[in-house]
Amino acid sequence: MFQRIMALYCLALTIPFVSMAQLQPIGQWRDHLPYQQVTGVTHTADKIWAATPYSLFSVDAADNSIERWSRTNGLSETGISAIAAEPGGRRLVIAYTNSNIDVLVDEKVININALKNAATAGDKSVRSIYIHQQLAYVATGFGIVVVNLDKYEIKDTWIIGNNGSKIKVNSVAGDGAFLYAATEEGIKKAPVNNINLADFRNWQLVSGASGLPAGVVQSVVSVQNKVLALKNDTLYLQSGANWNVFYRDGWVIKNCTVSDNVILLSETNNNSGRIVTLTASGSFERIIQDAQLTQRPQQAVAFQNTYWIADTLAGLSNFSGASFNRLIPGSPLSTVTGGMQIVHNTLWAAAGSVNANWEPQNNKNGLFTLSDNNWNYFNSTRFSILDTLPDLVSVAVDPANESVWAGSFGGGLVNIKKDNSIQIFKQNSAIQPAYFNPASYRVSGLAVDAESNLWVANYGALSPLHVRKADGNWRSFIIPFSLSEQAVSQIVIDDNNQKWIVLPKNKGLVCFSHGEGIDNPGDDKWKLYQSGKGNGNLPDNQVRCIAKDKNNFIWVGTAKGVGIIQCAQQVFTSQGCEAVLPVVQQDNFAGYLFSDEDVQSIAIDGADRKWIGTKNGVWLISADANKIIYRFTESNSELLSNDVKQIAIDGKTGEVFFATARGICSFRGTATEKTETNSDVLVFPNPVPPGYNGTIAIRGVAHNAIVKITELNGRLVYQTRALGSQVVWNGKDYKGRSVLSGIYLVFSSDENHQEKQVTKIVFIQK
Repeated sequence: MFQRIMALYCLALTIPFVSMAQLQPIGQWRDHLPYQQVTGVTHTADKIWAATPYSLFSVDAADNSIERWSRTNGLSETGISAIAAEPGGRRLVIAYTNSNIDVLVDEKVININALKNAATAGDKSVRSIYIHQQLAYVATGFGIVVVNLDKYEIKDTWIIGNNGSKIKVNSVAGDGAFLYAATEEGIKKAPVNNINLADFRNWQLVSGASGLPAGVVQSVVSVQNKVLALKNDTLYLQSGANWNVFYRDGWVIKNCTVSDNVILLSETNNNSGRIVTLTASGSFERIIQDAQLTQRPQQAVAFQNTYWIADTLAGLSNFSGASFNRLIPGSPLSTVTGGMQIVHNTLWAAAGSVNANWEPQNNKNGLFTLSDNNWNYFNSTRFSILDTLPDLVSVAVDPANESVWAGSFGGGLVNIKKDNSIQIFKQNSAIQPAYFNPASYRVSGLAVDAESNLWVANYGALSPLHVRKADGNWRSFIIPFSLSEQAVSQIVIDDNNQKWIVLPKNKGLVCFSHGEGIDNPGDDKWKLYQSGKGNGNLPDNQVRCIAKDKNNFIWVGTAKGVGIIQCAQQVFTSQGCEAVLPVVQQDNFAGYLFSDEDVQSIAIDGADRKWIGTKNGVWLISADANKIIYRFTESNSELLSNDVKQIAIDGKTGEVFFATARGICSFRGTATEKTETNSDVLVFPNPVPPGYNGTIAIRGVAHNAIVKITELNGRLVYQTRALGSQVVWNGKDYKGRSVLSGIYLVFSSDENHQEKQVTKIVFIQK
């Protein structure tokens, strides 16, 4: 009889996120990767390690504290294919989807990139890793790569297919005398002491005889020097020269792991999942099952009388005694490819998607929020009414009442109020179906104007622009130009209350003015912007994004660079207004920096500087567009991916969020949005600890104020001007010397240019 363990929920299940990422210092990064989908689990001497498709996190075995690990704090890549821990040791081997390898030991990362950089043809992806003594046997799509963990280098490569061909190796194990490889040809074995295992002739194929069926074997493991092979949801045990059926129960066996001399099977059956534990002799120990936490188990390990379970739906949980405990870092549920907006220090991110041809993808990940370092989400798993709204791609927040609007590319428009009440607008509103698909209501762009009117881009509708006025009444507009599929998307409203609307499908950009009143069509005006002088002078007709800066300039990102419309107030005058192309100084050269860049996102920070997201990384250029301040790529920074799809900025903290192809990360910038007076001035860090070499931020001073830092006796130490409403200081005086321990005063000019003390900074030196 199976022993079934009934799940008793402890406190951690009622609080699903037990770890949060704190706001980072200026100039540093943090990740906001999805940590819900755990695909693998292992343990070192004192920590449990959980792998996700993107990164990993650790849980301290003593106190259950969680630590994230990603590119933002030392790992080499984003995208994990396999992890393995040194038995009883401290080393963790991490293999990435691009075949790069890291070894993490004592919080230090040693990179081994030889496999990634090898010119080997074929499949270099890593399936699994087996560690024995100082060697890691890496199972790849072409053979076995042996890594020496003491020297942190590749020791050997074994191509073991028939006649020396490359074959997919799923896993490796050993019993002390032989090494075993589970391959697409079956189980192969070779003596451990053979000095030339690179010769395929030294590997013996054992599948197809002695009881082990021929063909692909999913994995091989060893327990107390007994070898088990997993094939077609059946475990086979090697007994002398024969193989016998060891275990099968009709469920799909996703994984077989040996941990603490216990065999742990991760199994699924339709929508159910469970962990089966067996002794080395094949006796049943127990079944660990929970309707929420073991729906899609991928792997389990035993450590210190506790079972740790990796599940792609529930994340990481542990089971001890008769209760479960769920441990997940606070994070979004998935990557984000839709719009992002920050209002009142809350990030709203739309997780839906369309492809390059503007076709829906039926993505139901929903809408995510980050507030006070806590992530929350709105989708059908939490609110069943949202099941009819796939592909949420646009979002707009009304600052007046913090009501949130989100556009579904297929399901219409949704409004979420502060009390989490939800209303959907589709057939019951002005929102129209696509003329080529009557069942699809596609809302592709949203913006709220200063009077709380909501402007809606309705892709595919015969009237593709709508406004829901603050009084709840609707009005629709026909755009008087030929549009492919009536395609419209992002909307930006300028300081003249003109609406700028992106026209996908290579149609450019349109500017719309409704004149004195929305309800009077008699004074409506439209202006089409496309490439070429006299047509608007855009760099290209394929417009990806737009943004308004603090001078009311409209920045237009296209597939071939950036154009700037610097005279928006003259669009409908006889003089007109065409785009200009920015010339940017870089080193000793000046040129059209973005002339060949596919610009996907533009955001403006508190100092009116422009963050430009492309498929080749991120640029920050000065307010006047004359100078490059930062250039971030995967190779020179912690940016998760060069493919930057969206950018949003928290004006209060200066944190810049990048939604990339591999997830969200953020960089703490130096500029914040302006305040007219010195209010709520905050210094971080304060006190400044011994040995601190980072940047000190003074936030909340008056906009562009002159800020002075003095000793208590009034002697000037440092003087600078704020970027927006934030000052950054490196802790050195005007001669470049580090300041001594003590208390320093901060003085700032206000809007009347009157100087006053606004705060103090304490330095503690050794």
